[in-house]
Amino acid sequence: MKIQTLKCVAYLAALLGLAGPAHAEWVRRVTDGIMGTRITVELWSEDQQKADGAIDALLEEMRHIDDSMSTYKPSSEVSQVNAKAADGPMRISKELFDLLVTAKEYSVITDGAFDITYASVGYLYDFRQHVHPDEKQIDKALPAVNFRHVLLNPKNQTVQFSQKGVRIDLGGIAKGYSVDRGIDVLKARGFTRAYVSAGGDSRIIGDRFGKPWMVGIRDPRKGEGEVITRIPLVDAAISTSGDYERFFEEDGVRYHHIIDPHTGHSASKVRSATIIGPYATRTDGLSKTAFVLGPEKAMEIYNRIDDIDAIIVKLDGTVIYSKGIEPAPRHAPSK
Repeated sequence: MKIQTLKCVAYLAALLGLAGPAHAEWVRRVTDGIMGTRITVELWSEDQQKADGAIDALLEEMRHIDDSMSTYKPSSEVSQVNAKAADGPMRISKELFDLLVTAKEYSVITDGAFDITYASVGYLYDFRQHVHPDEKQIDKALPAVNFRHVLLNPKNQTVQFSQKGVRIDLGGIAKGYSVDRGIDVLKARGFTRAYVSAGGDSRIIGDRFGKPWMVGIRDPRKGEGEVITRIPLVDAAISTSGDYERFFEEDGVRYHHIIDPHTGHSASKVRSATIIGPYATRTDGLSKTAFVLGPEKAMEIYNRIDDIDAIIVKLDGTVIYSKGIEPAPRHAPSK
């Protein structure tokens, strides 16, 4: 009788082991050195090996994008375009062609504030070495800055520059694009709760089991851990651009990496701009607009776009919000 009881208990335990949930946990990995920034991935998984494989595949996809689109790598496809596209039509990969089409769309939406041909002047800056062009150099290079100089032929999948001196740089959209591609990799492998970040560009799928993800927006004039606010997000992307990312100061002037395509100088009409939307490619591409156009004009554009919201820190430190997330006015307490 005792033996039978023990067998029964063992059988029930085996059944419960089969039916019970597998051990699940949040898996997080931080990686430096891809696209010149820090990549953070966090996902919910019932299988550590499956999670590690998915993160490896995601990082490999980001390395591929970096190898294809970095202007710091002479062998990249973008570097080859910069070297040859002024000589005639050049056939390029569908991936690059589609991203160039998207970039031009954002140039139209932002009245030219976003313009990948800023690199025609931007390449003259070296923020690590504290080098910037003088007015003569800017005046000579500035006529090449115009997104309309990038001629795209969808039938032949070619790109051509309409004049010499044109250069493109996808640094203002490629990190967001890489985040979206990373999310695609995770979704294809069945993950439904995850966070992927590349520098100032992040995207979230799912929630934290009934709770939103809390994403902090950095205070532009304080340390990296200091935030001006935290935003609760579920199934959304968020991008923050700031004049504190890559910069140096000289004679009281802050030279930073967001270049005004109209002037060739660092765009300095706000301290930072944060865009919230459905895709990181979109939020990344729109986050530089306020630096070039100023907070009021940029907010007019943001408020016209149905699927995004914006938070802008003005030069005086004042924070303004788009209509969709504007805080409710505070009422004086009744007496």
